[in-house]
Amino acid sequence: QVQLVESGGGLVQTGGSLRLSCAASGTIFSISTMGWYRQAPGKQRELVATITSGTTSNYADSVKDRFTISRDNAKNTVFLQMNSLKSEDTAAYYCSARISARLGRWQDYWGQGTQVTVSS
Repeated sequence: QVQLVESGGGLVQTGGSLRLSCAASGTIFSISTMGWYRQAPGKQRELVATITSGTTSNYADSVKDRFTISRDNAKNTVFLQMNSLKSEDTAAYYCSARISARLGRWQDYWGQGTQVTVSS
């Protein structure tokens, strides 16, 4: 079984910073793209950032120049450094990863989510 476990969410004031972590564990042969998504109350889940195994990153326009995604392949972990946080960043943040538990077989996995609340 593969699990993704997020940590690092919390309450922060406008302009502050938070760092989210997501560690994959279980039977893992290889990990491809990892990413972060978020979902605010009453809204659809949206892409925040993704990073390939070759560390090419992609960001939503709303977070460019404020958020940085990175990964530690040796620890099967992806990070999201969030700076200059705004109230509109308030949401549940979900980690996602495309993982092969067996050679040639890939599946998308999701974490349970971690809440980020930005207060003014």
